[in-house]
Amino acid sequence: MSINGDWKVTMNSPMGAQDATLSLAADGAALSGKIVSSQGTQDFTGGSVDGSNLAWKVKMTQPMPMELDFSATVEGDGISGNAKLGMFGNATFSGTRV
Repeated sequence: MSINGDWKVTMNSPMGAQDATLSLAADGAALSGKIVSSQGTQDFTGGSVDGSNLAWKVKMTQPMPMELDFSATVEGDGISGNAKLGMFGNATFSGTRV
């Protein structure tokens, strides 16, 4: 199963539901990509793929600097997971392949 490509996701953050496009590119066990949202575009590298389980970190600059720590599972054309939002707790997200 390929996880490569674009995913429309909604994150249930403390600021309410936030829509984004998540672009993923796996190369073996390595994961890179970007997240495009109303806060701009954030690229990432250094993520990991273990079967259908994914993990990556994003260094946000807007609305304030913080590191988001993502974990996700892909099932068919669906993706769901959790993001650790530093001192702001956790946010769940889910979406579908574009």
